[in-house]
Amino acid sequence: MLIGNGTSIDKAVRARNLAPGPTRFLIDPRDHIDARRAARDDGLEVLGFYHSHPRSPAWPSPTDVAEAAYPESVHLIVSLEGGAAETRLFRIAHGSAIELPLDFIA
Repeated sequence: MLIGNGTSIDKAVRARNLAPGPTRFLIDPRDHIDARRAARDDGLEVLGFYHSHPRSPAWPSPTDVAEAAYPESVHLIVSLEGGAAETRLFRIAHGSAIELPLDFIA
């Protein structure tokens, strides 16, 4: 999860994956709740989420779009497809993804 205020991301918090296999991710609800509480205690909030696409482009997959549950959140996707990391930022809501400039976050 991406933690910060406004458009400034201060830190990333890892979460356990409850999905079977390496190609899907289901955030452990306990980790999600703990991150939200810790952020709130620090005067911050969960601004979004990050994940990698080891063998595909840094673009939301149909599954990413279908399962995006927080329309106000940003989604940072890192692709390792070409060897060098490619990072892109999106807002995913109502069945579509809109790319945001990386300087949208500081």
